[in-house]
Amino acid sequence: MTVGAVRTGGAQGVASSATVEPSVTTRAAADLGAQLTAAWGSWGPTMTRNARRVAFVSDRHGTPEVFVQDVVVDGELPEPVRIALSDDPVIRVSWSSDGEWLAVAIATDGGVKQQVWVVRPDGSDAAQIAGSRYQHAELGPWSRSGHRVVITLPSTEPEQPARAYLVDPVTGDRDDLAVGELIHILDLSVEERLVVLSDGQRGQEFVVVVDRLTDESHALFADDPDGSAEIAFLRPSPASETSPLVAYVATEAGLPRRGLVAQPVGPHGWRGTPRRIVERDDAELEYLDADDAGRTLLLVWNVDGRSELDLINTHDASRTPVPDLPGYVVTDPVLSRDGRSVLLAVEGPTRPRELWRLDTNALTWSRVTDVPALPDVQLVEPTLERFAARDGLELTGWLYRAVEPATSSAVGARAAAAVPPGPRAALVHLHGGPESQERPTFSPQHQALAAAGVTVFAPNIRGSSGYGHEFVHADDLALRWNALADVVDCARFLVTNGYAERSRVAVEGRSYGGYATLASLAFTPEVFAAGVAVCGMSDFATFYRDTEPWIAAAAATKYGHPVEDEALLAALSPMRAIDDVTAPLLVVHGELDTNVPIGEAHQVVAALRERSHDVEYLELEGEGHEYRRAASQALLVRRMVEFVASRLG
Repeated sequence: MTVGAVRTGGAQGVASSATVEPSVTTRAAADLGAQLTAAWGSWGPTMTRNARRVAFVSDRHGTPEVFVQDVVVDGELPEPVRIALSDDPVIRVSWSSDGEWLAVAIATDGGVKQQVWVVRPDGSDAAQIAGSRYQHAELGPWSRSGHRVVITLPSTEPEQPARAYLVDPVTGDRDDLAVGELIHILDLSVEERLVVLSDGQRGQEFVVVVDRLTDESHALFADDPDGSAEIAFLRPSPASETSPLVAYVATEAGLPRRGLVAQPVGPHGWRGTPRRIVERDDAELEYLDADDAGRTLLLVWNVDGRSELDLINTHDASRTPVPDLPGYVVTDPVLSRDGRSVLLAVEGPTRPRELWRLDTNALTWSRVTDVPALPDVQLVEPTLERFAARDGLELTGWLYRAVEPATSSAVGARAAAAVPPGPRAALVHLHGGPESQERPTFSPQHQALAAAGVTVFAPNIRGSSGYGHEFVHADDLALRWNALADVVDCARFLVTNGYAERSRVAVEGRSYGGYATLASLAFTPEVFAAGVAVCGMSDFATFYRDTEPWIAAAAATKYGHPVEDEALLAALSPMRAIDDVTAPLLVVHGELDTNVPIGEAHQVVAALRERSHDVEYLELEGEGHEYRRAASQALLVRRMVEFVASRLG
């Protein structure tokens, strides 16, 4: 694979029309970025029934893999045992309820399609049970007995339904579970009679309970309120309830922000009256889990991007905030089956993801895994900034102020200091989704750019999650023009507040953020001095034509229907105005991306090179839509830092 060259009809182009030798500061910043990408983390914990052993995902050897270790509350941390399955990156691991098996989701060839494997916790009896280069397989929950695991196979053809199965890890036998267009299995009742699933397009997911005995389907909320629900499970009802089960749902349906709703389930009229258990005006419910008895609930709140934890006793409705969270952002929390402990991944701007344990009785924390030593340099702590868009809507963003290294070229000897008054450069970083959210996580890219003297502003423009139902849908369809206007307003914020000169603001983003970068450069070319578009869409018509069928089917509610909204999608496509782009551009794409197919990058680069525009192209070998290998991440950060620093001066 040739990096930095478009391959069209067998011909390879020149990597760049403008080559600039990096300065000492830029090289040191790029080196720092490479060192930070090598700082491995641990995430995605899953535990045994007695909570004494944990399996998790870690990239400590360069590529995400499965590891297993004992959970030690006091004493030296044990060395985790590596479970080798494939050269492809691991996405997720899940421990069976009986403790006999691990189910592992693996990115096929590093791309968007996944395989599902099963393996014994000691690494024996490994077998691939679903998925291939041609068929995506989604890993669902284990049955409560632990004997079978849920696999969902999305359609490979338009208009065909997805199918979910219960799979025996020993024999590979499949038992039909559910059929639907865009279904995701969320939970099973203990006896496997009731199946809880979500269905629907992006931002409009609804929860259905399927009774396998009667072959009936019941929408969880009878009045079908506006909003979505993506987390739901069944547990025994508290003694005060007349129904045997209750469905706990993290939902925004009928609420301004996602909260916790309890829905009693059958048999009397099948469903009872839903109750709002907890909701907050200042936060959204992001994660939800429960013990087997349904007595303890774990809630993780998203408060302006930072995480907060609550424990709820369902029998007396008491709510206990968890103090002293050992980081800014929580991911993948799991409550033990007896409710006595929580395992979760936690990270912050200056520390990669690591696993911690919470004792739910004592409310004390203990570390489960560690992180490697980081470079001896002061990393940037971002600040949360608030400002008004042109229409008055409040926007937020994380600001990583530029630092200036000492004169020494040795990275380990550098010290960071505030950039003195004078010419300043900045970059607007746009996250994907658009329903994702910019949060204070560990970002080698942001830290390296700041070390190169470039202030990074990572905003949550309209369409981002974390700020309620109205905000996340404020960019749907034709409202996308308002989201693109937000990007310009972010540049205005940087200039108005003295973080950058007007002529020294760049824009960068990945996935949807890559699209927004291309759109900003094409539709408002006078605003930005440079751009970096990472795996972004350039033309909605070709995106819908070439992406995976299930991705296209889910996207119509956000972007528009490829037929019914053809005119709108054409107007919003950067390719229609590609000749208006004036800023230097770095385009990055994964070789194996079938989410946003690589043709989206090729057509941009080809059009710009045809008129000898300053454009560079970086194609990442063996990567799909997500760049999971440390070597790819380091190469991307290095090229981005060198490009942005050289073009902003």
